[in-house]
Amino acid sequence: MTQAIMQEVVIREAGGPEMLSLQDAVIPEPKAGELLIRIHAAGVNRPDILQRMGQYPLPPDASPVPGLEIAGEVIAFGEEVTGFKIGDKVCGLTNGGGYAEYGLIPAEQALPIPKGISMIEAAAIPETYFTVWANLFDIGQAKAGETVLIHGGNSGIGTTAISLAKAFGLSVFTTVSSAEKAAAVEALGAYSINYNKQDFLEVIKEKTEGKGVDIILDIIGGPYFSRNMKSLAFGGRLVIIGSMGGRIADKFDLLPLIFKRATISGSTMRARSREEKGKIAFSLKAQVWPLLEKGKCIPLIDRVFPLKSVKEAHERMESRQHCGKIVLTMQP
Repeated sequence: MTQAIMQEVVIREAGGPEMLSLQDAVIPEPKAGELLIRIHAAGVNRPDILQRMGQYPLPPDASPVPGLEIAGEVIAFGEEVTGFKIGDKVCGLTNGGGYAEYGLIPAEQALPIPKGISMIEAAAIPETYFTVWANLFDIGQAKAGETVLIHGGNSGIGTTAISLAKAFGLSVFTTVSSAEKAAAVEALGAYSINYNKQDFLEVIKEKTEGKGVDIILDIIGGPYFSRNMKSLAFGGRLVIIGSMGGRIADKFDLLPLIFKRATISGSTMRARSREEKGKIAFSLKAQVWPLLEKGKCIPLIDRVFPLKSVKEAHERMESRQHCGKIVLTMQP
C-alpha cells in the first residue's frame, strides 16, 4: 500500500538559514491523545532559530522538524481524544513538526480557532499567547492597575504581551530600537523607550516618579539584569523568558533585590508537560478567547512566507527588523 506523502522542512545540520530545506516525508499517524492536522499555517519563533543553530536541545519526545505552533483542520485523531471531531478548525502548540503540510498536536495543547480569526492569525497565537499568559499572568501575577515593562516590544512575544497587558488593564512600557518600531508598539497602547537613545532605567524612574514598575517581562537577560532590578517597584517581579543579550549577569548587586522584596523567576514553554500546557490552554480559552472573538488582542502579523521560502522567513527574524509575528503558509 502506498503511503501518503507530504512536504516538511528539515535542518540538514546546525548552521544558518541555508541549512533549511524541503523534503518529502510520510504523513504521520496520530497516537493516543493526538490530533492529526492538515496545516494551513505555522508560526516562526525564536526557539526555531536556536534549534536550527544547534543551541536548543530537544525534549525526548520532540520532532526534529522545527515549528512549535500551527493552525489547520483536524483530519484524524488517536484513541482517548475527546472534544474534537474531523473537520474542526484548530490551533495549538506542537512538540515540533510545525513546518510541514501535516502535523500532530497533543489534544491538551489544541484549541478551537476563535470566531473571526483567520488561519494566518491563528497560527501566530499559540506559542506567544501560551508563553505570555504563563509568565506575565500566572508567574508574574499581573493584575489591573499595575505597571509592566516589556523588553523587545516589537517581537512576537513583545507585541502579544503589550496587547494582553492592555486588555487586562495594565499600564505598559516597552523597549524598542527604532522610531518605526516605536510607532508600532505605541499603536498597541504602550509607552515606547528607544534603547539606542534612552536609558530605560532613567525613563522608568521619571515616568513612575521613582516608584518603578510592578513587573518586568524580559527576553534580553544578562546585560539588563542590574538595571531591571533597579527599575522594579517594592514587591516587584522580574520574569525572565530569554537571554538574547547574554546568559551572564555580571557583578550583580543583591541589595535592590533584598530591600525591594523583589521576586525573580524564569521559565521556558517547551519543557513543560502536556498537563501544564493543557492548564494554560484552559485558561486562555476562558480568559483570552472571548477577547479575540470581540476583535481584541489580535496578533500583529509582520510577514507571511510560503513554506518553500522558510529560509527567507528565518532571515527576516534574525534581522530583528520584524514587528510582530512571522508566519509560514502551506498554500502555494
